[in-house]
Amino acid sequence: MDNEAHGPTPEELAQSEKQKERREALRNKPPPPPQSDNSRFLARPWINLPEVNETLIQHRVRVMTWNVRRELFPTSNCLRAHQREKMIFDEIISSNADILCLQEVDRLEKLTPVIEKAGYTSIYRAGHRKKHGLLIAYRGAKYAKVADHVIFYDEEEVRSGEGERYRRGISFRTKNIGSLVALKSADPEGDGLIIATTHLFWHPRYTYERTRQVAILLREVVKFRNTVNPNWSCIIAGDFNLTPEDPGYSLLVGDPIIPPQEELLALSRVVHASIDPDGVPVTESKEVKNEEDDGAEQDPDRVIVNARIATVADGLLLTEELVEMVRKLGVANLESSYDKGLRIAKVPGDSEIRTFGDRVISTPLIRKGRHEPEWTSYTHFWKTVLDYIFVLDPPSRISHVVGLLKPHTTKDMGPGLPQKGVCGSDHISLLSEIAWTSTQLDTVPIGQVGQQEPITPP
Repeated sequence: MDNEAHGPTPEELAQSEKQKERREALRNKPPPPPQSDNSRFLARPWINLPEVNETLIQHRVRVMTWNVRRELFPTSNCLRAHQREKMIFDEIISSNADILCLQEVDRLEKLTPVIEKAGYTSIYRAGHRKKHGLLIAYRGAKYAKVADHVIFYDEEEVRSGEGERYRRGISFRTKNIGSLVALKSADPEGDGLIIATTHLFWHPRYTYERTRQVAILLREVVKFRNTVNPNWSCIIAGDFNLTPEDPGYSLLVGDPIIPPQEELLALSRVVHASIDPDGVPVTESKEVKNEEDDGAEQDPDRVIVNARIATVADGLLLTEELVEMVRKLGVANLESSYDKGLRIAKVPGDSEIRTFGDRVISTPLIRKGRHEPEWTSYTHFWKTVLDYIFVLDPPSRISHVVGLLKPHTTKDMGPGLPQKGVCGSDHISLLSEIAWTSTQLDTVPIGQVGQQEPITPP
């Protein structure tokens, strides 16, 4: 038996050198031409994290998720679409992302030509009679679509038994969806990815319905992945409309449901008039319509109305049934790229990087989510964390977060987004670079926190 150590082959070294040259060229590319006032946005530093050996990487991708919200708020100083759209378009293109996951997308006639010119191919999906939808875009030179699927949460069944309502276990007709796309690398020896984006129900009091949607999303992503290629990794990104303290977040990342979360679930096990119009007295029909919309221009801290307490016949899932629905999928827990990446980047006493755990000190140290951004949505009505990039790996692959875009600071966002020269949406964009290897390997730092790479200042 040969006991001598084997290093990289000449071919692997040559390939590694080419990849380094390409990255160096991207870093040294000249800045874009000066931006007009309507396209200026506030640049954010790129955080380089410990890198794995290039010769061991099987796949690498840069992913952006962003809710490019349509509505406006009292403190916004860019009230017209043309004032915000150019900011949004320029930030998207400047990200240099391989994959875009966008939520609340409308005015496709404006967005599509911009991203197509930049080399993206896109898939747009929307819920029934929704005015906006989800868009997944990918670099056509790097990937090819092999399959896609839409999840209509309102129509998905979560149990067996008599009666459609019982099998669905639904509390509210939300019209929300999830969009899934399978992408194969254009490199003949390359791998593939499952990309999923979603926008979950907005109403903060309907914790049960949002958690139900989380369980369905994860189930359908795993089912789709297993149909296409069970050895591919999954990226699940979007506006989940839940914070790291929410039971839906815990369900995704594998933390146990704790008593305060159980209380939120119990209080929201109701049946809305949109599900049982004959059995629920409606105070005002206009109120029902507003609840089914996104409620963006309303204060969301509201009580549940136009609903009744659920009965056994309604089929709403108990907490242990929700947990079991995810457990029996037999997959590893999802990891949030920002929770993982900012945990690595943040050093004790660091005031430059603030996280959710710095602001919400009640979050237990042992639970996941403490290192999510301090904010991902910052408006007159609410300031919170709603947006995430999750990674789900098969047993054969290990993901590494090798870089991410630093979130905006509280000072940056002033009285609330959107703001001229800062951000064209009330959500901030998240951008992560992820690399995969076949086994767990030691990493080698190659960069410094704070290097400007993907977003060039105006």
